[in-house]
Amino acid sequence: MADARPARGDATPARLYATLIGGTLLVAGIIGFFYSASFGSPGKVDEVFGLLAVNGWHNVVHILTGALGLLMAGYAAREYAMGLGVVYLLVAAWGFIIGSGDSILGIVPVNTEDNVLHLILGVLGVGAALASPRGEERVATEGTAARA
Repeated sequence: MADARPARGDATPARLYATLIGGTLLVAGIIGFFYSASFGSPGKVDEVFGLLAVNGWHNVVHILTGALGLLMAGYAAREYAMGLGVVYLLVAAWGFIIGSGDSILGIVPVNTEDNVLHLILGVLGVGAALASPRGEERVATEGTAARA
């Protein structure tokens, strides 16, 4: 009887998260520079599409975390989804605590819309990681399938 769990090359919720969220964050970081490329504490802050507060630092964070997601999608998507999910949950909590219009670490601006988006991305990341099999389970599944 074949195991229903995905093999190494198959799509998992974590791989989907790493690919879609990684790509979206990368593009968002690039687009963000058209709104504000200012670095400083927090520098010139502008709102992308009139909603999300960004500056140069915020854009760099999006580009790096997005590129990391695309890079890790093929071999460590579960770890990326869990790691980014936990970080975004912490950032969302921090943002809600300091309030709209303030900045995290004095350089990354956030507003209520950012905080809600960070919360959603965090919940989705943790959920995708928990819904995906661990690496050892995928390897064990491949060995079992090969013997059947």
